[in-house]
Amino acid sequence: MRIRLLMLGKTRRPEMRAILEDYLKRIGRSCPIEITEVRNGDAAVKRLDSDRAATFILLDAAGKNLDSDALAKWLGELRDRGTRELVFLCGDADGFPDPVRRRALQKFSLSPMTFSHELARVMLAEQLYRAFAILSGSPYPK
Repeated sequence: MRIRLLMLGKTRRPEMRAILEDYLKRIGRSCPIEITEVRNGDAAVKRLDSDRAATFILLDAAGKNLDSDALAKWLGELRDRGTRELVFLCGDADGFPDPVRRRALQKFSLSPMTFSHELARVMLAEQLYRAFAILSGSPYPK
């Protein structure tokens, strides 16, 4: 299974980018992962259209809430079923345009609280790393 984070806009703050890259490096030991940053919603729709076989998950405050163990179980099930690519859609400060929202059949929420889009990206990466650590039996999640 391969994971891609499709992000509207850039992670500009150097400290957030450094933390994000650190988690991506850690996740990369368990699963190939990459970030694709696009300028706007139209560019995101084009990317989604070119990746029709992927499973898309939109990060949205109104999405399904999962704890870390449930996220790990869900990822493990997808991996074991042979899912090829998982794409997490991360919005910018303005959220997502409707065409992007319609393409994602699943929506997850990181929290009912509101966070900056840069911090939300770091939180997603940390939770993905934590999920893979849970699946591997690592002591990290404790």
